[in-house]
Amino acid sequence: MQAVKMYTTAVCPYCVQAKRLLKSKGVEHIEEIRIDVDPQARASMMEITGRRTVPQIFVGATHVGGCDDLVALDSRGGLLPLLMQV
Repeated sequence: MQAVKMYTTAVCPYCVQAKRLLKSKGVEHIEEIRIDVDPQARASMMEITGRRTVPQIFVGATHVGGCDDLVALDSRGGLLPLLMQV
């Protein structure tokens, strides 16, 4: 299974929703980068993604986007194949 990395904050309901969806698909570990406690991480996230909001989710090297993007990808049947890529 691909590694999952997520930029988050402590009080983000969309982050919680995204983590719940990923875990329901079998993701056991999510590398969380807390941008609310690390200003440099926020700057890096914005530089990499061009976005200011959390969560920002990466599956392997693929930037999925935010929670709505993750849900849409799953609805199209694309999340599991992405997670299972080698």
